[in-house]
Amino acid sequence: MNDDLHAGGARLLADIGGTNARFALERAPGRIEDIETLACADYASLVDAVRAYLARHPAEGVRHAVIAIATAVDGDFIKMTNHCWEFSTRAAREALGFDTLLVLNDFAALAMSVPGLPASELVQVGGVKAAPDGVIGIVGAGTGLGVAGLIPSNGRWNVLQSEGGHMAFSPCDAREQAILGYCWTKWPHVSSERLVSGPGLATIHEALVHIDGASSAVLTPAQVVERALDASDPRCVEALDLFCGMLGTVAANVAVTFCARGGIYIGGGVVPRLKEWFARSRFRSCFENKGRYASYLAQIPVYVIHSPYPALSGAAAMLEQHLLDAQAQGQSQSAEHRHAHA
Repeated sequence: MNDDLHAGGARLLADIGGTNARFALERAPGRIEDIETLACADYASLVDAVRAYLARHPAEGVRHAVIAIATAVDGDFIKMTNHCWEFSTRAAREALGFDTLLVLNDFAALAMSVPGLPASELVQVGGVKAAPDGVIGIVGAGTGLGVAGLIPSNGRWNVLQSEGGHMAFSPCDAREQAILGYCWTKWPHVSSERLVSGPGLATIHEALVHIDGASSAVLTPAQVVERALDASDPRCVEALDLFCGMLGTVAANVAVTFCARGGIYIGGGVVPRLKEWFARSRFRSCFENKGRYASYLAQIPVYVIHSPYPALSGAAAMLEQHLLDAQAQGQSQSAEHRHAHA
C-alpha cells in the first residue's frame, strides 16, 4: 500500500440527492478523486449504484464508506423522501463488503464542508461580517429543500441535522398567500419544500397561471429559469423572483431560529445557476423583512456556495471523525478491560 493512502485504503464518498448520486474516492486525506455523477433513476437500488461506480473506478480494498443522502437519517432503515430508494444500512454494508458504512443527512455533510470552503467559492449577498465564533445556518434548494446548522464547540464544529425544509410554508405578502391558497387545493399540508425547490419553481409558475386566469403550457423548472434569466417571459420572471423571495423568508427563519451570527450559506443546485440575477432579486429584502428583528437580520451575511461538490468533502470529514471516535472508544474499552483484569 502506498504511504499516501489512508490507513485501510481508499474511502468511498457519496452525495445522493433525489435526482443524482455523486460518487468519489478519497485516496488520501483531502485528496478526492474520480468524481462521477450517476442518475438515481438508472439504478434499482443504492447498492446497485455503488457497485456500478466501483466497477468503473476500481480501488483496492475499500473498507470504509460514507453516504450523505437527501432524507432523514434515524436508525438502520433509510427511505428517501424524493426518490424510491430504501435500504437497511447494515444489509447494504454487508452486501458491499465494507467494514464501515456511515449514512448521514446530505445537508449535514454540506454543513461540515462550510468551514473549509475557500473565499473564491463563496459569493456574499448582503449583510456585514460573520462572527467567527457564531452559529452557521445552511439552506439549499435542489430536488428538495435542505436545512442544517453548524455549532462551534471546544474547537470543533458540531452539525445540527434538520428536516427544516418540511416546516409549513409562510407567505410574506398577498401574492404569496394566493399561491399558498392554490397549493392547498393540491395538498393538505404545504411545506416550504413544495415551493422553495426545483420542482417548486414549476409549482409557483403553475399557480400564477391559475391565479391570473391565463393559459400557458406546463413548464419544467429549467424552462422557468431559462425564460426568466433571458427576460423572455414576464410570468417566469415573476415566478423566479417569488422563489428567491420565498427562499429569503426561509433563510431568515433559519437565521433567527439558530441565532446564526456566523452567517447563512446557500447551497443546492438551483441558486448557484442564477449568478448575478440572485443578488438583484427580492431575496435580501425578504430576508430582512422581519419586523422588530429587521436590524438583526440586516447584519447577518449570506453566502452562496459555488463549490462544485462541497458535500463530498464534508462527508469525508465526518467519516474521518467517526473513525477517530471509534478508534478512541476502542482504545478506552481496551484499557478498561486491562485494568479490570490487572
